[in-house]
Amino acid sequence: MARDRNIPTHQDSVISLIGPGMTVVGDCDTDGTLRVEGRVEGTIRAGKAVVVGKDGEVAGNIFTQDAVLAGRITGTIHAASRLEVQASARIDAEIRARRMQLEEGAEVNGTLAMGEKVVEEGAKGPALSRVPVKVEADAPAKVS
Repeated sequence: MARDRNIPTHQDSVISLIGPGMTVVGDCDTDGTLRVEGRVEGTIRAGKAVVVGKDGEVAGNIFTQDAVLAGRITGTIHAASRLEVQASARIDAEIRARRMQLEEGAEVNGTLAMGEKVVEEGAKGPALSRVPVKVEADAPAKVS
């Protein structure tokens, strides 16, 4: 019998979906990727990536390698590799990321700590340097 090449063979290549109209109250853990188009109230831990669609909401913490955020997030975001914040995103969070891409139009309020050292120290406590950030739609980012 021939094997279907489109079927994922590794747990980290699996994509889990919280669909529109669905609410999850509690923690979500996966070795792969979690896509949120509905609402999650709790902590998300994804070994590969977290994607929050433009109508998705997360009220809690996100721990992952890569994150692509287009919806509303309130809590803590820890992206060990890369964080992408799209123009439709509305974020109120403490952010820790190795690298970050911020599209014009996104709203980000909270603290931001970036770089390799920040990610490595993430489990040890506060970062050496914290920068409060407020970004408003259609305005350049201001760091104070």
